[in-house]
Amino acid sequence: MHLAYPAVLAALLFCTGLYGVLARRNAILVLMSVELMLNAVNLNLVAFDVWLRDAVHSGQALTLFTIAIAAAEIGIGLAIVLAVYRNRGSSDIDRLRDTAETDDAEELPDDESDAEAPEDQATASAGKAKKAEATA
Repeated sequence: MHLAYPAVLAALLFCTGLYGVLARRNAILVLMSVELMLNAVNLNLVAFDVWLRDAVHSGQALTLFTIAIAAAEIGIGLAIVLAVYRNRGSSDIDRLRDTAETDDAEELPDDESDAEAPEDQATASAGKAKKAEATA
């Protein structure tokens, strides 16, 4: 068997997956593109294992580990995408940039002065502690 045929097919698969990761805006399609890239790597591992005639078949064993990691990755990634879709109503990657949480207790309005009363500081620090406990 010539090594060029599976290597070219793997390169085409990897380039297709890379294009999908870079060009797509839907998170599900990005996850599918990552899976294409991992399958290209698996194809190369098996092809080189057969070409080198490895007695231990380490390429095929590494492929099994890669498949297991890819399954875990797609499971966790899909769960995250579904959670974001439920909260936001869209799985558009461009809209995911504003998902960072801001702490309202840390931000001060522009019209207030920098000097706060000691009571306000105690209330603000108690609010931060409650929020930290709730998120932990």
